[in-house]
Formats: sequence, structure tokens, C-alpha cells
Amino acid sequence: MDKLKDFLRISEAADYLGVSPNTLRNWENAGKIAAHRHPVNGYRLFKQEELDALLRQVQPEDDSAESDEPTSKKPR
Repeated sequence: MDKLKDFLRISEAADYLGVSPNTLRNWENAGKIAAHRHPVNGYRLFKQEELDALLRQVQPEDDSAESDEPTSKKPR
């Protein structure tokens, strides 16, 4: 196992991703993200670089596609 300082606990990882710890547990159970286990207490740990890779997968690649113009609402 790598150094423990390279890992985030489940609550820290959930905050980092902007989801709840239960969502992160579900993603791990579904195989969407790998959890490593603490060698002493067995708690889930997540590598920050793996969380960054997950964020890159869900973020749009081209941010320039978004327009700076405000969207106008059509009158009813």
C-alpha cells in the first residue's frame, strides 16, 4: 500500500466529489471507483488521483461550448 497521506477517508472523498458518503459506497459496490482498505482498521480509503480521474470523466471536455450570454426565458 502507498503512504496513507496519499489517501482520503470516505467523508473527505465524498466532500471532494460533492456527493454523500453513501453515494460513494454505492459507486464502490457498483465498481465505478476502487476503494482501498486501511491496513489496520479496514476503513475505505480513496486515492485523490483516482478521484480526479473520475471527475475528468464526467466533466465536459470543451468548456468553450458554453456561452457567456445569459439564457432568455420565453414569455408564456
